[in-house]
Amino acid sequence: MLVHEQLTSDGAHLDLRIATAATRPTSGHVLILVHGLPRATGMGRQAAGLLPELAEHLAAESGWTVATGTLSGVGTSTGTFSARRWREDLGRIIDRMDDGSRRISLAGFGFGGSLSLAVAADDDRVRSVATFAAPAHLEPWCGPAATFRERVMEAGVVGDEPPLPAEQLWADVMDVDPLAAVGRVAPRRLLIGHGTDDVEVPPSDARDLVAAADGHAELRLIQGAGHQLRADPRMVATLLGWLDRHR
Repeated sequence: MLVHEQLTSDGAHLDLRIATAATRPTSGHVLILVHGLPRATGMGRQAAGLLPELAEHLAAESGWTVATGTLSGVGTSTGTFSARRWREDLGRIIDRMDDGSRRISLAGFGFGGSLSLAVAADDDRVRSVATFAAPAHLEPWCGPAATFRERVMEAGVVGDEPPLPAEQLWADVMDVDPLAAVGRVAPRRLLIGHGTDDVEVPPSDARDLVAAADGHAELRLIQGAGHQLRADPRMVATLLGWLDRHR
């Protein structure tokens, strides 16, 4: 079963979908799926398009409650992207899903994985984090500040207000610092997944995240997979296996 809600975060209206199992007992676990940052032209409307379906499938197979929201500027959510605003958005989603007894985990894709690590590092309510194709080194991933801002504009993750000036927008993303964050998340449970043929974020980034976790992270390399892992059945199986081991 999939329920649609709307949250307010720093003036932006975020779409949130919450999936629960219809035919099996629901556990006390909550998984929040976090989409990445689209950079291709016009992809801001579609960046989270597959996640509600994935949430339903994961909920049905695991018995977990699985939530996924579109952060500022993505899908039909209002607002404009910045790393600070996305941190606040994800924190707002965690607030919504936290009832004081649930055990909350995050699973992020691409930059959403890097963001999940940064948020979890500062929020003890998050018990575990899984990342897939997450960049560990944001400077080469972003490229020059002016180019990065242009890509944000072209992707359409922009609402009524323009994005921050280029240098400020770039510096804001650098503050996410996944390598520092993953060390602070440990020894909480960590899963680092990556495709071996990812040309956008090299698989070496996954190894660097695992190394920065000082032995507290599982590494799963998906042979032949590229950057887009959300619909890869091997990713789904990997994530389901990780969820099952929480029991």
